[in-house]
Amino acid sequence: MKSFASDNYSGVLPQIMEALQKANDKHARSYGADDITARTIAKFRQIFDSEVDVYFVFNGTGANVLSISSATQSYNAVLCADTSHIYCDESSAPETFTGCRFFPLTADEKGKLSIETIKTRLIRQGDVHYPQASMLSITQATEYGTLYTPAEIKEIAALCKEHGLYLHVDGSRFFNAAASMDCSLADISGNAGVDILSLGGTKAGMMFGEAVVVFNKELSKHIAFKHKQVMQLASKTRFIAAQFEAMLVGELWRATASHANKMAQLLHTALSAHPSVSITKPTQANAVFAIIPRSWYEPLQEHYPFYIWKDDTHEVRLMCSWDTQEDDIRAFTNAISKLS
Repeated sequence: MKSFASDNYSGVLPQIMEALQKANDKHARSYGADDITARTIAKFRQIFDSEVDVYFVFNGTGANVLSISSATQSYNAVLCADTSHIYCDESSAPETFTGCRFFPLTADEKGKLSIETIKTRLIRQGDVHYPQASMLSITQATEYGTLYTPAEIKEIAALCKEHGLYLHVDGSRFFNAAASMDCSLADISGNAGVDILSLGGTKAGMMFGEAVVVFNKELSKHIAFKHKQVMQLASKTRFIAAQFEAMLVGELWRATASHANKMAQLLHTALSAHPSVSITKPTQANAVFAIIPRSWYEPLQEHYPFYIWKDDTHEVRLMCSWDTQEDDIRAFTNAISKLS
């Protein structure tokens, strides 16, 4: 079975398996005091061209909870898109662990937040009767697979700074975004004014693990203690760090993310040729959004699982992964042709 449901469905990159095996060769100090973790953090600092602090965590929810909790108090508010993962798809974990109010802002048709929309919630600062906004979180690539450009992030970051907010990026598909825009990881994070980044590894082909990258040193005051408090400090940290090292050395991430993005473009083109299919969003990373007939759901999903995004409009989300092949796309579109 090949799935278009999520890049979480894909397997593990061979290079990652090799890195895990090497990390398993001998004993090493625990809780991040090992040589592999030190070496990987040094690589992060080289790539981001900054003395970033890096905290390895088990999963994306953990990365977001750690990032947000490092910048907030329980009387604060977090601003985010109404489509964002932290608001729609992490149960109540962010609210539970941070105690904060989450204000969903209406995303545009591309799933992005505009400056004008953000400004609507920059109100009542200093009012003890109102949750005090402390952080804005944006998603890169967005839930619709669209991208914030470096210029757009800089503009948002400037607004956040003007109003005393930290800027967080939920980057579960951050590698896909950078590959699509042919830019560096720093260009859409620290160099653009981002304070803290949840950097995804699992969707990119790792077995497990994400990283929290801290650019703003103000957030480093308490984050090590938060790391432990939110249960994301791995005793065998080296097995997460080793995977990131393999992803970063030689820009393996760029090759694999570029492939996934290319497959999404091929899928977009193939689906566009079918008169019964309507593409609904720009295909900028590794996601394709389309409206298909409701009667196609079951026969297609029997062999090619995918997510129904909006059942009332028959909009579906189709994700490509590092291991998606052209043959998979041909087989999927041939199955559609038989249903047309």
